[in-house]
Amino acid sequence: MLFPVTTVAELGMLLRATRKSQGVRLDDAAGAAGVGPVFAGEFERGKESVQFDLALKLLQEMGLRLQVDVPDSALPLFKQLQETGIRPLPKRISRKPAKPAKGAIS
Repeated sequence: MLFPVTTVAELGMLLRATRKSQGVRLDDAAGAAGVGPVFAGEFERGKESVQFDLALKLLQEMGLRLQVDVPDSALPLFKQLQETGIRPLPKRISRKPAKPAKGAIS
């Protein structure tokens, strides 16, 4: 059954309902997906700042599939991007000052 999801909380609830309906413990589901049980629990509770790649692993492990309804006008560009790829993001530069070496005079 397709279910429209509009919030992270709804997605987490669907994950929890699926896991419980299958009789799978939270730590077992997390371990099978390669994520931590704390992450899995936070995701099921609707924490909005979860790592998307880990969320997808957990959903996949429980047999849930995330689909996106894409407008037809976007498909040619999507296919082009699949072929050519996207330039990776530049490395972020740390703004923290370097720690002085042990024994250095400041």
